[in-house]
Amino acid sequence: MIEKGKIGVHQFTILTILFTIGSSILIAPSGLAYDAKQDAWIAALLGLLVGLILVVLLYSLGGRFPGKTLVTYCEELMGTWIGKGVGFLYFCFFFILAALVLRNLGDFITTQVLVDTPLQFTHIFFLSIVILGIRNGLETFTRTSEIFLPWVLLFFFLMFIFLPTQVDIKFMLPILGYGLKPIVRASIPLIGTPYLELVVFLMIIPFINSTKKLGKSFLVGVSIGGVLLILISLFSILVLGDQLTAVQMYPSYSLAKKISIGSFLERLEVIMAGIWFITIYFKLTICFYAATLTFGEVFRMKEIRQLYLPLGMILIVLSIVAYPDVAYFMKFATKIWLFYSATFGFVIPLILLVIAMLRKRKNKLSK
Repeated sequence: MIEKGKIGVHQFTILTILFTIGSSILIAPSGLAYDAKQDAWIAALLGLLVGLILVVLLYSLGGRFPGKTLVTYCEELMGTWIGKGVGFLYFCFFFILAALVLRNLGDFITTQVLVDTPLQFTHIFFLSIVILGIRNGLETFTRTSEIFLPWVLLFFFLMFIFLPTQVDIKFMLPILGYGLKPIVRASIPLIGTPYLELVVFLMIIPFINSTKKLGKSFLVGVSIGGVLLILISLFSILVLGDQLTAVQMYPSYSLAKKISIGSFLERLEVIMAGIWFITIYFKLTICFYAATLTFGEVFRMKEIRQLYLPLGMILIVLSIVAYPDVAYFMKFATKIWLFYSATFGFVIPLILLVIAMLRKRKNKLSK
């Protein structure tokens, strides 16, 4: 094993919460409202239900191979060479995912916060922090997540306390006014991001101290993250309305600008920015760490620290050339990413699970 550190079950829960919220907290409400209109929150709920089914699939697979990473049991089930090929494809998937997450961050900062700052500088600065976070291994940055989760929950709590003064219940009526079809259509991109991306945790599960409560921990973490996405989608509709939510690139950031308590507490968008910087940091860190670890496992390396800098430099370039503009990204995220992520987040894990079950049955019959 390349990774020597171990993490607790509750730490794993925290990682899944932060990963699930990730970049979706800023961009998901817009896509949901575009198709589902005032029923965006129902679409978010449907996405969560599908996400929990995916968690059951992933845990059913990972739980059969305690102490082994995704790459290891790919080789066991598919043979050395085919398994290594599939493992390398997973490296590409995790690496591309990390590049897209980094680009989301850069676009937000350069369009909403520091408009005169070059995109490249933002990427270099943030990725440097990520590399500093993972250079001492999984255990170090996982413990850091315990420090930041209370701040994320506090920021959410403050938003939900301050926003009711801006709520208009008429914005969410009529419920199911356009039927179920738009809701299903709106939930599909949300299933692609973040729920199908949870396959990344198959590279982290082997390093958890106790696996007895792992399945419950996985479900609880994704459920909490999913509920927070539902709430932010609901408040976006209740405060901004479905039309304004749909046309905003970052509706939840605009939502925070609506906070107004008297004449002394206004425009607390820094709250939403604070939540997003924390959650996207951990999502990017997990993706980049999993990509590096996968690369090391495929090529049987004993140490992966030396990969952080060269892979980081490649990641910065890839994040800039990944898509030329926001319009291209929106089309990619809604039309292409689902099928791409479904291949790695559902199809391949399902194939691996079926092979594992057939082998176990064959072994029982042979005895």
